[in-house]
Amino acid sequence: MRWLDRFPLGLLVVVAAWLAIAPVVPEPHLIEKWRMLMQGTLSKPIDIFDLLLHTVPLVLLAIRLWREVQRRRR
Repeated sequence: MRWLDRFPLGLLVVVAAWLAIAPVVPEPHLIEKWRMLMQGTLSKPIDIFDLLLHTVPLVLLAIRLWREVQRRRR
């Protein structure tokens, strides 16, 4: 996970935020795909890919921030 620690935090925040809200109109894909997942209608490979594309940067940001907090506690 050292590669994630070396990745610029500011850039990770921008990418995660952008992909979380893109496209803004008519509805962010992240919200649309999570809704489809909860309703059980997320079945097309392109929709699954889209969910991963918009979710992974947020997960990486969460891991990076958690590791940063853990490192500062030492």
